[in-house]
Parts: sequence; C-alpha cells; structure tokens
Amino acid sequence: MSNSIFKRFKKKEEPVIEEQHSIWEDRIFWISTLQKIAYPVLNSLSNGSLKKKMPLESNSPDNKKFVYLEAFARIFNGIAPWLELGPDTSDEGQLRVKYINMTLKAIRNAVDPNGNDHIFIIEPKQSLVEVALFAQGLLRAKNQVWLNLPMGVQAKITEELKKTRVIAPYENHWLLYTAMIEAALLEFTGECDKERLSYGVQKFRDEYYLGDAVYCDGNSFESNYFNSMFIHPMLNDILSVMRKYGLSDGEFLDIQLMRSSRLSAQLERTISPEGTYPIVGNAISYRCGVFHLLSQATLLKILPRNIDPAQVRSALTKVLMRQFGGNQNFNSGWLTIGLNGHQSSISEKNITNGNIYLCCSIFLPLGLDVNDDFWISPAAEWSSVKAWNGSQIQPDQCIDF
Repeated sequence: MSNSIFKRFKKKEEPVIEEQHSIWEDRIFWISTLQKIAYPVLNSLSNGSLKKKMPLESNSPDNKKFVYLEAFARIFNGIAPWLELGPDTSDEGQLRVKYINMTLKAIRNAVDPNGNDHIFIIEPKQSLVEVALFAQGLLRAKNQVWLNLPMGVQAKITEELKKTRVIAPYENHWLLYTAMIEAALLEFTGECDKERLSYGVQKFRDEYYLGDAVYCDGNSFESNYFNSMFIHPMLNDILSVMRKYGLSDGEFLDIQLMRSSRLSAQLERTISPEGTYPIVGNAISYRCGVFHLLSQATLLKILPRNIDPAQVRSALTKVLMRQFGGNQNFNSGWLTIGLNGHQSSISEKNITNGNIYLCCSIFLPLGLDVNDDFWISPAAEWSSVKAWNGSQIQPDQCIDF
C-alpha cells in the first residue's frame, strides 16, 4: 500500500490567516457593494421606470404586486444611516449627495398616485411589513431624507402610514411593524395611536422573552434569524422614540439594548473563518440580512466590551465578499432568490426578489464616520478564526436579564 495515504494524514494544516487590507480598503469595498445592489432599484425608481425594468420573481403569484415596494423599502432601510452622514467634499461625500438626491426622487415617485411608479399599495397584509421598514429608514435618515422632502410629499407619506391602521397584524413580530409605523408618526407629526405603539412592545417585554437575548415569535418558538432581522432592530428603534418622548414603556430601552448586545455577540460567533454562517430557519434568501442586529449594534456602539469593532468589520467584510464578491447572486444587475446563487428551492412561497433586498441591512455601519475605530483599526481575527487557529478566546457567556 502506498505511503502517500498515511502522509496525507500526517500533513500539518496551516492556520487560517486573514489577508491584511489597508484601513480604507474595506469601506471602499462595502460602498461599491452597496452600489452594486442598490443602484438598479434606486436609479430606476428615481426615473419612474422601476416597474418597467425590474423583473418579477416569486414562488407565489399573489405576492408579485408588492415586489417593487419591498425592494425599495428594504434598500432604503439599510442604507439610511449612510445617507444620514450627509454631504462633504470627499469622493464618498459627493457620492452620498448623488444617492440622497436619488432617494428623494424615488420617494416622490413611489407615493405619486398619478406616476408610473406609484408603488405604495396599502392592502392586507404584506404592505404593513414594507411600510414599517420604510418608516424605520425615515427615522434613520431624518435629517437628510425626511426633512429634505417637500411638505406635500411628507403629507402624502403621513397619509400612507396612517392607512396601514386598517391592517390587523399577526400576534408575533408583526406587532412591531405597527409599532414602528406609529413611532415614525410620533417623531414626524407629534401624534400617534398609542395603543398600536405600545401593545407590541409590551407583548415582547412581558410575554415573549425566552432568555439569553432570545424572544419567541409570538406564542411559538422557531429556530431562525428573526430576532436579528426584525425583532431586536425594531425594538431598539421604537423604544428610542418612546424614550425621547417620555413614554413610560421607553424605560425598557436600557434592558433591551443589553439584550441586543448579547445577541450581537452570538451572531459574531456564527461567522465561520470562510465567511459562511448556519443556514437555519426560513428567509435564508435574505442572505447577509441575517446580521441586521450585529450591524445595528455596531452602529449604536453597543457591542460587548470583549468584542473589538475591527473584528466585526473583518467578519462582515468576509461575509460580503463571500456573497457579493462575484455576480452569482445577480441577473443583469438585479438580485435573484437564493443564498449564494439562484436557488429558488431554498425559499418559502412568500419570498420574492423584492424582499430579499433586506440583505442591505448589513450596511448600517456605513453610518459611522470614516474615522471611527470600526473603520480605521487594523483588520482583526473574529471569534471563529481565533478559535480554529488555536488562539486565546474568552468563553461564551449567557445573560439572565
């Protein structure tokens, strides 16, 4: 028998060493990826040609009418903090000017009932989701987007937000969609339906918490990424508005942020040295949108003290490179349904090629200044790289609050 077989098992594997990048290289890659995903949708909607140009893909024909609103709302939700940085004289600052103006035109077209791209269809029930994500984006970009919209457009948006009150949410994370819309109305108009604002927050605070930063999605528990994609990010932004306006339920914000910090640590540990992550639960075709909370925790600066922001940047950059370094997830510039390629079989029947743009929530840290430690610190090993390289790493610790 050949000795080569035994030699193969004696070979010592080299540890995974991440290639070192310049401090600007990661941010440039993030922004170029943002443009790669967002530009076709934003540019088309700003020109009134989104319905004409965007292909429709869905496992259920009933959901196709929401595709355009889904795509725009979810892109805007993710890039809003970057837009909120506003203009400056740098190349990136001038690029933001372009995207801010594009977004303002897109919104005007989206709410114009006489336009070619009137995409605000308020009817049960999917529109509740998209209007809530759009409202969250407005909260994240109040100065650069909301305040720069003409008063007539603001009034039309307010009208569309209020129209959703005819939609009864499911008794799960959908309760937070109604709360998010009311939080936006409170911020922008000074008035809201306080019952719709508070009910979902109280249900998650008092009934749905399981422990160790995890909420059940209503009265049942499923293993998925919904805590990261929707529940925690919405609770954080809703409660911030409630705290700002002195509502009693806003007192829950401090505990909620600590829970988010804990879950962000768990999410960071799920990112493998190769930039992959467990494909558990439904909505996996939202791709890197599963890290919404990790990105928000970075933006809000609530990462645990034992996690270096640079290791989060390095980990998320690896994920972005894995999924968007090539063109396997695109068809003529438009995102396709799947995880890492066109894989419609991986998706549930309610998934469309519009709602998969939730992947843009990974871009929230672009709302941090270019000189923030997250961007200027040298690349760092994240938890799984440290562990599998044999480096020292602290144990994972649960919380009980």
